[in-house]
Amino acid sequence: MYAIFKKEIQSFFSSLIGYLILSLFLVLSGLFLWVFKGPFNILDYGFADLSLFFLLAPWVFLFLIPALTMKSFAEEKSLGTIELLLIKPLTTNQLTLGKFLAYFVLCVIAVLPTIIYVFAISDLGIVKGNYDFGQVLGSYFGILFLIATYVSIGLFSSSLTQNQIVSFLLAVTISFFFFYGFESVASLFEDGKQQRWIQSLGAKYHFDNIAKGVISIQNVCYFLSLTILFHWLTSRNISTSPSNKISFIKVVSVLILLICLGRFANYRFDLTKDKRYTLSQEAKLTVEDFDSPVIVDILLEGNLPSEFARLQAETTQLLDAFKAENKNLSYNLVNPLEDTSNQQQTISDLQQIGLAPADVTIQEDGKVSREFVFPWAMVNSGNKTVKVPLLKNTLGANTEERVNNSVQQLEYAFADAFTKLNILEKKRIAVLKGNGELDDIYITDFLTSIREYYNIAAFTLDSVASSPQKTLKELQTFDLALIAKPTEAFTDEEKYVLDQFVVEGGKSIWLLDKVAMELDSLFNEKGSSIATLKDLNLTDFFFKYGVRLNPVLVNDLYNTPIVLATGSNSDSNYNPLPWVYNPMVFSKNDHPINTNIEAVRMQFANTIDTLSNQNSKTILLRSSPLSQEEGIPSEIKLSSITEQKPKESYVGKGNLPLAVLLEGEFKSAYSNRIAPIKIAENLDVGPDNKMIIISDGDIIKNQLRNGQPLELGYDKWTNNFYGNKEFLINCVNYLLDDTGLLKIRAKEVDIPLLDPQKIMANKVKWQVITILVPFLLILLFGSIFHIYRKRQFTV
Repeated sequence: MYAIFKKEIQSFFSSLIGYLILSLFLVLSGLFLWVFKGPFNILDYGFADLSLFFLLAPWVFLFLIPALTMKSFAEEKSLGTIELLLIKPLTTNQLTLGKFLAYFVLCVIAVLPTIIYVFAISDLGIVKGNYDFGQVLGSYFGILFLIATYVSIGLFSSSLTQNQIVSFLLAVTISFFFFYGFESVASLFEDGKQQRWIQSLGAKYHFDNIAKGVISIQNVCYFLSLTILFHWLTSRNISTSPSNKISFIKVVSVLILLICLGRFANYRFDLTKDKRYTLSQEAKLTVEDFDSPVIVDILLEGNLPSEFARLQAETTQLLDAFKAENKNLSYNLVNPLEDTSNQQQTISDLQQIGLAPADVTIQEDGKVSREFVFPWAMVNSGNKTVKVPLLKNTLGANTEERVNNSVQQLEYAFADAFTKLNILEKKRIAVLKGNGELDDIYITDFLTSIREYYNIAAFTLDSVASSPQKTLKELQTFDLALIAKPTEAFTDEEKYVLDQFVVEGGKSIWLLDKVAMELDSLFNEKGSSIATLKDLNLTDFFFKYGVRLNPVLVNDLYNTPIVLATGSNSDSNYNPLPWVYNPMVFSKNDHPINTNIEAVRMQFANTIDTLSNQNSKTILLRSSPLSQEEGIPSEIKLSSITEQKPKESYVGKGNLPLAVLLEGEFKSAYSNRIAPIKIAENLDVGPDNKMIIISDGDIIKNQLRNGQPLELGYDKWTNNFYGNKEFLINCVNYLLDDTGLLKIRAKEVDIPLLDPQKIMANKVKWQVITILVPFLLILLFGSIFHIYRKRQFTV
């Protein structure tokens, strides 16, 4: 076998055609990947990975390997040397295996110089060296498995004929069918389950899975099965002995064993550095109870911009991981704008059901065009449908950056949707009314967002004076109380009922303003208003729990703008201007509640002091280092926009607490005090509990347009999105012990990008290196080989 292997290698490198084939492969790959404009250009692609190379390589090898193997047996037959080989002390299996290993090694030699591409993306990354080595390694493994399959098919084709051209065409045809043919056949079926089963018979399906950096037993067994099958068929074709039934039984047994192993052994090795294709245990639990079909329609199909094509690929890969956990889950790719004759109506219909499109501007060949893309998925189970936003709104980010950030949240987005489908008994949330809280229309978007998880109802404390026991009992039927910006003081009786609700285990979120100040009050002739104390009669209430809200305003140099009109009549201009009383709060990602959320917008926020007691206190939000307190009463002027204090005056005064999580056994605010009303079985100290206090009532307030509520966190004046809704939803989920979703949200996925400035500065250098260096390496190898051969045969 070694003699056959050595003979084939020497024969290949002894002819000019061998170097020509390898050089052609490397030069063409380099041109397509680094020079030619098109779908395979890595520099235009913008991501620091080699996925485009591993997308191109199977198609190049589809022609390269048949060209290499076409003469392996066909030439032996045409020259009559096959008989000489067969009479040597070699079995047909050894002969076939020797040739297989030779051509396999030749293809590996062709691939090795492409490692220079790894150095290229490493150098051109925004962070040097920030590429996913595990994904690249997995992709090279996929190439090796595919090469083995192609080589075995090429040898089989060559064993069928004496004509090398016929052998080449046969190998190309069979390889194409196994790589892409099943994909084409699958497209003829409408049922998604049938489509994916047929696709799983093809090599492309299994290669794509390995190329993303995940090596599974199923995919390995598939390639081994094909390689062994064609290797055996080749041996039978060139054998001159009668059919060996024992050999046939052995091969069939091995194939059955591999098929069974691939079918039932679901072991996967995620080589990616951030384990992006390994679902967290919490995510797996969201799909384990599906016992009926769950179909996900992904509205990302058609001719997509590159960043959305990446989002589509990441989405399907994630759903493949979910699908591996539960076979009842399937997905379809849908192009909602496929019917070009009725696009406007389709866009309007989708918007009416809450599926807003992304407006993408595309520049190509000096022309600018606009495209609408719907980055949404619909999860369907029975008569229930849950919408999944695939594109995350990111403050100040372009479309490409938004897509990258969205990939981070895909697992959470789908786990969240699957959780909603599984909810049978919802926990209850009481929205307190009766103390001047925000009107429903201003909290509509938030309540709508959590309605799919929880049952929500308004609750008032009006009957406390006459029926305190009944009021408390009714309040205790809720799991959480939401108090959103009260403006009227609570009575002692109301406080006592709320105190007992909290002490006995009821969760609560308090969104409070300690200062009476509204932006609208500044739009008068003077352009100013007086900020005064807002007394809600809650100071002693919170003091016992370990916090104190301060009657001050936060003045922050890191802030969100307000829009003011300048000029008059037709000459008016609306300009966003910095407003120090609207802090823009960036989270530290140090708790499940504040991890992976956008900056939170607050308005006329106050500060919170934490006091020493037995309760645990976690600061969830802080103002920036360049912030300070501003006492009241004080006059707030619009003109202060142009009268900001010097930056130096903020130093050492910032990082002011704005939101606090309290946890522990809460002690009643009325212990050792005379209670204002009598309540049976009142408690002084309760079980473990949680409470969140936020020193801004407007954090939950959505804006209106034409009398209709907008999305919470969206500012219609500046078209910016903030993380208010995500933060508050996390607060509710955490308090009600739905922490599994929060753990999923905390998972980080790194999407390394290429640096456009580095590309501009070093583009030509790397184009030359990636094309010239692989070519020179082949020439160097050939030179060493010839020197070795010359010395070997020199007498």
